Amino acid sequence: MRKLLLFFILIISQLYYSQSDCVSAIPVCGNSGFSYNSQGSGNFDEELGGCLATDERYTVWYTFTIATSGTLTFTIDPTVFADDFDFGVYGPNVTCSALGDPIRCNYSGADGPTGLSLTSTDPNGGTFGQWSSFMDVVAGQTYYLVIDNYSQSQTGFSLNWGGTATLTSAFTDPTLTPNPFITPGIPNATNPALPNEILKCNLPTQFDFTTLSSDIINGNSNFSVTYHNDNNDAIVGDNPLTVAMVDETTTYYYRLKYTDPTNPTNPINGCFQLGKFKFRKGNIVPKNATLQACNNNGAGTGTFNLNTADVFNEPTATKKYYPTLADLNAGTNEITNYTAYVSAPKTIYVKVTSSEGCTASSTITLSFFPVVVVYPATMESCFIEGAITTATFDLTQANVNSQSGITKRFFKSEANALAGTNEIIPATNFISTSTDVYVRVTNNDGCYAITKITLKVLPPVKSSVLKDKTICLEDKTTLDAGAGFDGYEWSTGATTQTITNVGVGAYWVKLKTGKCFTLQEVHVYPSQQPVIASIDITNNTITVNASGGSAPYQYSLDGINWQDSNVFTGLPRGENKIFVKDSFDCNPIQIQVTVPNLINAITPNGDNVNDEIDYSALAYKKNLVFTVYNRYGNKIYQADKIRNYKWNGTSGGKKIQTGTYWYTISWNENDANSTPTKYDGWVLVKNRE
Repeated sequence: MRKLLLFFILIISQLYYSQSDCVSAIPVCGNSGFSYNSQGSGNFDEELGGCLATDERYTVWYTFTIATSGTLTFTIDPTVFADDFDFGVYGPNVTCSALGDPIRCNYSGADGPTGLSLTSTDPNGGTFGQWSSFMDVVAGQTYYLVIDNYSQSQTGFSLNWGGTATLTSAFTDPTLTPNPFITPGIPNATNPALPNEILKCNLPTQFDFTTLSSDIINGNSNFSVTYHNDNNDAIVGDNPLTVAMVDETTTYYYRLKYTDPTNPTNPINGCFQLGKFKFRKGNIVPKNATLQACNNNGAGTGTFNLNTADVFNEPTATKKYYPTLADLNAGTNEITNYTAYVSAPKTIYVKVTSSEGCTASSTITLSFFPVVVVYPATMESCFIEGAITTATFDLTQANVNSQSGITKRFFKSEANALAGTNEIIPATNFISTSTDVYVRVTNNDGCYAITKITLKVLPPVKSSVLKDKTICLEDKTTLDAGAGFDGYEWSTGATTQTITNVGVGAYWVKLKTGKCFTLQEVHVYPSQQPVIASIDITNNTITVNASGGSAPYQYSLDGINWQDSNVFTGLPRGENKIFVKDSFDCNPIQIQVTVPNLINAITPNGDNVNDEIDYSALAYKKNLVFTVYNRYGNKIYQADKIRNYKWNGTSGGKKIQTGTYWYTISWNENDANSTPTKYDGWVLVKNRE
């Protein structure tokens, strides 16, 4: 076979047959089938090789790339059974300038279908065999397929693929085609298998095909559409239509093509799919539609944009809306605020007029989105220590709605909730007194409802039974928190209502009421021991003056026998013990008291007999002072440590007159309290004149 390079002018003159050359092979993507009618041998006479080493007849070239490895078959099915089609497969990964011999070749000479079969074992179909063996292919390999119409008929064939392998395609990749492509028009009323039909009022008429592109592509990026009035042109992309005169008889084809914006050599760039449609004379058919709006906060009405209802997809059509069918027919009471129409659920009527002047009507059903169901809630939270009228609330836990897909926002007033202003943030840690707050609950449709959350601060609940106690330091007592609480936790670790054998000290108990705990402190104080404030001694009588503690007091000389009186009489001279206790009956305090030896007369005449009063025997007492008074109460003498606690009947160095004088002896006992003690007595002084 010869390969001739034709002149440029010849190439231009035969562009119609360019699909019949290897260099302009039709890409096959995604195992798509084609119906094609080749009517020439192309611009170049190819060296087909193998069993096809004859002159080209009506040939068409295809190229395909393997996406997933496996077995590959195909069937060439003539439109007319008597036509004889031959084929050759070249590759893998060869070029048109160096195809080599085909790796599969069939020149059967038989009528009817031919191709690659899973049951055939001969790659070349044997001697005029109808089928050649399948191919084992690997992902990434590229092949060429030539189909030769030996019969040179005008009727063409269809090509269909089989086996486990798949071919590369942008149309089977969900990341590239997330949305379905949509064929324009509506299905044929009697036979849905026929092409969709676009209704036009007047045919023939001028039509802009590009107005269909956006709906066909349906949001899939990097796809383009061309329109053609025969199948062959659609396959190779020749003679695209833009604005053209259309009629009722022609079947029109659209060609969807993918282009990788980042890789111009991507094998799937040549991928395309075909679709077809027709035009039919008839009135426009607008669709009935449904619009939904929010019944916010139970208002009973929603705001609808009637213009968004999908009743007719011609951008240049005009639509008028009416509340009743009678108004539509009469052209009265037209709804003019159709972009913000406030209404309860009902049916609206729309009159559609196409750019050609065709009119028809349909309905728009107004309905509500699913209602946001809310109900009021109450939340209780325990008081905050140190600010017992407040508590912390997690508003997000309020049970105000059981629906899924909702969001909640919280506000201090219903007005703020309606306006959506002054939101409580964060809602998970809201510190508040007992009050009401409001929650705005919104669903996925943007509809909302508002309800109230009542907040209650649970105050501390203290025991009215548990009181501070006073006991003797050496005693123990029982603390009782009282009944009626849900739990107890004492500072001692006890979890009972009472704790026993408790000594002096500070304690606390956590009292549980429901979910709250109240910390209550309690003290066991030591009783205040009485104090012997002073001791008065007159002759053999002692008067004990007690203070402090808790009256009444009791007194004893031996700590066994007690009396209520603080006066003891007939005591012996010398040391005596005095015991005192108060009403708590604690261990008594005691003091040792000295009843001094009484001297009631002196004769200071120098005979060394009764010449003086001598209390130096009490010198071991603290602050010992001996003071003498005349009968008028005037102090005439004081004997302390310097005078060795003695008096010889003089005053100012002179003898005093014979007579009776009063005196006191005061000291502090050698006890912890240095108890003041005072002895009162009298003495007769006889001085010779």
